[in-house]
Amino acid sequence: MKKLFVIILIAMVSVPAFSQIKFGLKAGLNTTSLSMDDLETVKSGSTEYAISAVKEAKYGFHGGAFMRLTLLGIYVQPELLFSTRTNEYTVTNVSSTVSTAVKQNFNKLDIPVMVGFKLGPIRLNAGPAASLLINSPKDLVKDSDFKSNYNKMTIGYQAGLGFDLLKTLTFDVRYEGSLKKYQNQIENVTGTKFNMDDRPNAFLFSVGLMF
Repeated sequence: MKKLFVIILIAMVSVPAFSQIKFGLKAGLNTTSLSMDDLETVKSGSTEYAISAVKEAKYGFHGGAFMRLTLLGIYVQPELLFSTRTNEYTVTNVSSTVSTAVKQNFNKLDIPVMVGFKLGPIRLNAGPAASLLINSPKDLVKDSDFKSNYNKMTIGYQAGLGFDLLKTLTFDVRYEGSLKKYQNQIENVTGTKFNMDDRPNAFLFSVGLMF
């Protein structure tokens, strides 16, 4: 949470230094895939489950407001966005070999702070992105011996390009990655914690309206 406040504070302090300020609304789609490389196994007593991520891209959406501050060709664009994401896994009971497909739905508050410049008609930008989880996804393993914990706050990055039309419409394509290694953690009844490295990577496509 402290990191989130730092990002917001930096954005607010920077406002007076810029000569041109615009506000806008934006919305779009995101496609998410998981980079979980290894098969994870969680165990409590004689109960053992193997977990693997379904890596095909899943669709979500995002929408919210942004502010663009420009000076000498450089701009800073903080954003406040509500976004959704779906992760899908295959969970297999090792003893019975029964597999179950599990979907987890995430609702987040994303706060990217992009820094960019124009190269001809194209804008290039990149910057940090904080994500605050605002819901509680269901447990990955449906067993009373296990419970799932989720990182409420993660820090990642976004980078991409865009262009503006008639100084009113704005279009962006970005790649988003996570800097934090573990996104999920599963704990069994004995207190043993299993960290799952299932960092999501996403492509974001958005359209905005500037005022």
